[in-house]
Amino acid sequence: MTIITALLALGGLTLLLALMLILANKKLYVYEDPRIDVVESMLPHANCGACGYPGCRPFAEALVKGDMSPAKCTVNSEDGRQAIAAYLGVDAGAEEKRVARLACAGGFNVAINRAKYAGISSCRGEALISGGGKGCSWGCLGHGDCEKVCDFDAITMNAFGIPVVDEAKCTACGDCVEVCPKDLFSIHPVSHRLWVACKSLEAGDAVLEDCEVGCTACGKCAMDAPNLISMVQNLPLIDYSKNHQTKTPIQRCPTGAIVWLESDGNVTKGPESKKIIRKGRLRVGES
Repeated sequence: MTIITALLALGGLTLLLALMLILANKKLYVYEDPRIDVVESMLPHANCGACGYPGCRPFAEALVKGDMSPAKCTVNSEDGRQAIAAYLGVDAGAEEKRVARLACAGGFNVAINRAKYAGISSCRGEALISGGGKGCSWGCLGHGDCEKVCDFDAITMNAFGIPVVDEAKCTACGDCVEVCPKDLFSIHPVSHRLWVACKSLEAGDAVLEDCEVGCTACGKCAMDAPNLISMVQNLPLIDYSKNHQTKTPIQRCPTGAIVWLESDGNVTKGPESKKIIRKGRLRVGES
């Protein structure tokens, strides 16, 4: 009799809990548009955050709701964006691809290290020790933290210890921006070809004692393009809201601190820029 009572009690409790779960499921059920799964499958699954959302799933939800246009995912191909637009019956929109840009060109062949760092191979690690051993306190330390943190293999260190961004692979996720202790990276539309590859706030030829390609604040670029460039804290400031598709400002730069970034990754300097052919490390006292 005791066993039967226990079984009935257990069975009743199980039935009661099952009914409560059924009622809770109906009460708390949240409808999810099945199109979200379809749209998510059409995205590149980079989960890079370049669209402003933490991953492809939230972005797919925003697309289905109509809060975003397919073009906002600049990592996706044009065919992919058009396919999503056709599926949702919306316009694909237009969004220019953005990439990371580096404001430094001071590799070890042109820039001096005035102190030897012997710690872990990390820009952040070296920067903790009085800003690092580089002569230019604003310059890239060259340990490749940005390369290590990039999940898309869009950054490689060149032969002189300077990061090079592959525009085709870059998703503008911003990880390199966050990890660089010198704040040398920023995210820009690919159309920003005119670029200041220096962040030094020093002025005059004394800059060249630490880096041969540093900006000396001579102001020639601003003189040649006064409506486009102004000098702010000894650096050229480009107003990208103006017509910046011109190589005029680079023509008279004596150091090549302001350059033109080609779409194939090459860097064009003006004809008056000093030609650098040195392959080895620049040491104190050399020029």
